Amino acid sequence: MSSLIERDRASLWHPYAPASGTLPLWEVEAADGVALRLRDEDGRTHEVLDAMSSWWSVIHGYRHPVLDAAVQRQLGSFSHVMFGGLTHQPAVDLAETLLSLAPQEQGRQLERVFLADSGSVSVEVALKLAVQFQTASGRPQRQRFLTVRGGYHGDTFAAMGVCDPVDGMHSAFPGLLAGNVFAPRPPAAATATPAAIGEWRTSVETLAREHSNELAAIIVEPVLQGAGGMFIYPPECVRILREVADAHGLLLILDEIATGFGRTGELFAANHAGVVPDILCVGKALTGGYMTLAATLCTGEVARVVSSGDAGALLHGPTFMGNPLACAVANASLGLLRDGDWRADVDRVGAGLAEGLTTALELDGVRDVRIIGAVGVIELADAVDVAAVTRAAIERGVWIRPFRNLVYTMPPYISSTSQIRTITAGMVAAVSAAADRLEARV
Repeated sequence: MSSLIERDRASLWHPYAPASGTLPLWEVEAADGVALRLRDEDGRTHEVLDAMSSWWSVIHGYRHPVLDAAVQRQLGSFSHVMFGGLTHQPAVDLAETLLSLAPQEQGRQLERVFLADSGSVSVEVALKLAVQFQTASGRPQRQRFLTVRGGYHGDTFAAMGVCDPVDGMHSAFPGLLAGNVFAPRPPAAATATPAAIGEWRTSVETLAREHSNELAAIIVEPVLQGAGGMFIYPPECVRILREVADAHGLLLILDEIATGFGRTGELFAANHAGVVPDILCVGKALTGGYMTLAATLCTGEVARVVSSGDAGALLHGPTFMGNPLACAVANASLGLLRDGDWRADVDRVGAGLAEGLTTALELDGVRDVRIIGAVGVIELADAVDVAAVTRAAIERGVWIRPFRNLVYTMPPYISSTSQIRTITAGMVAAVSAAADRLEARV
């Protein structure tokens, strides 16, 4: 009888991979806390620590009793109802909680929540909101977006259009992606000087001024760019974008799908800058990794203007919008953050990452090591051999998923100090082993 991995290769298509199934696969047999039990293609079992939080979402770990119980309770009532014309307590509770946690300031408050299926969809909704806002404000020509190089906002078409135009997927879809306006990537946080930030500000202000009549909004990931390069930049740059948006009648959209809910050391990365956006996108860790759910939050002004426009509504409506199971577990996940000591957990994880990953700077081929909150990155000079580094890490009890020239971790917040030591040691050893193999082949 064929193994599960063989059956997978015959029928499934995995993300960012060819259908031929040439990349290594591991079967997940169990997950609990920070640990995964994997079976490889030779039938061997590996006990590993999940250093990825399942693409940055499982912040409380697997099989958390509070989250399990929330799903089970909701199953006892109803698992799904349409959200058109109906409502339910999990959705209302979630909206109220999100608004209470979101960045706020006098004169600009996030007051409305649109519940979406995934992060990419929440970005699509944000972009639609911005265009509908400008149209309802008498500026229908404003349909483009200003962003920065190095960003990533999702894989659907409008979201791809505001991802990095060179390192993103623009070349695969010529003529289909919107032509947006790209400012230079902000200077790196670790090396930024006032002069460099000033020069960057000038370039952003110039682009905004030149294109103001056609721009609807500015969209960025605040402080930390995720899948575009795990790049950390100064909070001051987010404040500059807020000022530029206000100066030219643009909305500011902050994509906190990867950075929200404590990952960077603040509940939202916008808090590093003391900035409140007009539109905020959240997802990933929202449900603690249990179910797919995202949200787009906007100010009362945005909601009122869009609702008063000719369309009379936000033109979007996912079938599974406001799914009660997802909302119930999201409420439980946010409750764990609100009632626990997430900041101390993130500080502990971050300190362990800094201690353990710094040694990678001694390795040949390592360009940089950077840490923010519960995020640790080893940047290499050349592209990563994903298969080799992944195998080497698994041999050392760690699951990672490198990309481009980056070997990185975003571990669950519940990871202990000893578990973080295992993760960092595994990452450094995997980078070293992969470099040794490459040198041996040369």
